[in-house]
Amino acid sequence: MDNDKPEKLKLEERVIEILKTVYDPEIPVNIYDLGLIYKIELNDDYTLNIDMTLTAPNCPAADFIVEDVREKLESIEQIKAVEVNLVFEPEWDKDMMTEEAKMELGFL
Repeated sequence: MDNDKPEKLKLEERVIEILKTVYDPEIPVNIYDLGLIYKIELNDDYTLNIDMTLTAPNCPAADFIVEDVREKLESIEQIKAVEVNLVFEPEWDKDMMTEEAKMELGFL
């Protein structure tokens, strides 16, 4: 029996809350609502693997964004380690954004 399930679920919700505080400096919408987070994997040993992308492969703020994600997630007490993987497959497009993000950016 996995007694950690409710705690892990709460932790995953916290991870999403924190991801929603990370912004691309050029876009007024957080990276989670932009659809830049492809995978959040919280392992049993409380290490966290994040697969994320950027709106463009040559994004000048790439290092800043990845570091911001890592630092903010490492600040969660229960998380032992954070690995942020930058991936470009599938290629990001605006259809990956939430409705709120599309509205904010004038796509709706």
